[in-house]
Amino acid sequence: MSYIIDRRLNGKKKSTVNRQRFLRRYKAHIKKAVGEAMTNRSIMDMDKGERISIPTRDINEPTFSHGPGGHVDRVLPGNREFVSGDRIPRPGQQGAGGAGSGASDSGEGADDFVFQISQEEFLDFMFEGLQLPNMIKRRLAGNETFKMVRAGISNEGTPGRINVVRSLRAANARRIALTSSKRRNLRELEAQLEQEELKDPALRDQRKLDTLKQDIAELRARIERVPFLDDFDLKYNLLVKQPKPSSKAVMFCLMDVSGSMNQVTKDMAKRFFLLLYLFLQRSYEHTEVVFIRHHTSAKEVDEEEFFYSRETGGTIVSSALKLMRRVMQERYPASEWNIYGAQASDGDNWNDDSSTCHKILIDDIMPHVQYFSYVEITPRDHQALWQEYESVRTLFPEHFAMEQIVNLQDIYPVFRQLFSQKVAA
Repeated sequence: MSYIIDRRLNGKKKSTVNRQRFLRRYKAHIKKAVGEAMTNRSIMDMDKGERISIPTRDINEPTFSHGPGGHVDRVLPGNREFVSGDRIPRPGQQGAGGAGSGASDSGEGADDFVFQISQEEFLDFMFEGLQLPNMIKRRLAGNETFKMVRAGISNEGTPGRINVVRSLRAANARRIALTSSKRRNLRELEAQLEQEELKDPALRDQRKLDTLKQDIAELRARIERVPFLDDFDLKYNLLVKQPKPSSKAVMFCLMDVSGSMNQVTKDMAKRFFLLLYLFLQRSYEHTEVVFIRHHTSAKEVDEEEFFYSRETGGTIVSSALKLMRRVMQERYPASEWNIYGAQASDGDNWNDDSSTCHKILIDDIMPHVQYFSYVEITPRDHQALWQEYESVRTLFPEHFAMEQIVNLQDIYPVFRQLFSQKVAA
């Protein structure tokens, strides 16, 4: 059997190409493991790498071998049981290790293949196929955003940007142009020398032979003095800065921390918002995040207080929406910013405050936002707040979404459902 082994080196990370091919091949296994990791990890470890286990049966590699055909004679060890033409029965199945079978005193096998993916690879798989919906171009988010683009070839530049192919092509053209006539004369002189040497020794003109040899030597020396590469031949890749249009976006994170939200519910809300925060940091450069915690009153806080503060109280959801409305008006004009909102609550609200939430959303928030998502974290039946929000979704079907989370296993699927890329109709 023939084996083809690829031993090409790729710098320090010599397996980079093969690793990327491997990750693409086992993409389904890795995405499944990433989803399970989102359920089992603590909040502090959600952005770290992961150990991925792949069943042995799924890691068979293709090989090259000789095809069937032809006549093959084999010489095998002798035995006392079989003669030529006998059919040998297939051996019975034995217990194999690594497959989770029962105890056995024989057999062998292999454990599942386990490998480690990096933090970058883990986040790539976690957020693959996700985007902020309805993102539109507003205005440039500062003049500091540029990208380098190719702009042809230049005769000046730094050594790191030299174009080897174009430089050698220019050098070859220069040598041809400078030596073409000399090479033509050289060929003519060599032909004359050859004809003169073929003559009978008695008829040769020794003086002419010496002159031809001297001229040929001088021509060859003049050709060799033409440099192989000159400064004039060097060509460089020209790179220029091109402004990179980027949309400014702001995400409002509204989390209910009232007394009706027990510790388990708050933990699930924090997991959802941490996923959202990592997604924004990973995928968008010019995106700001406004963290708002609320019980009977709402307060804008920083990242540390949003995820770790233990403050609690009653429940008035409209306080968070009012604060969001005020911050939008003061700092994020809709003419310049793509505005997004994400709200997490258990659905409990004080008396008639749900109708107030409905009015604020309809009149002051939804006409200016690109997308607003509401997540209700509860195993119970929906209450007045969900019903009010359903009417909002009816009025803004493309810009308002709502989902329910019952347990930890629902967080990552719901997150992907809310922010998955929409296929254009």
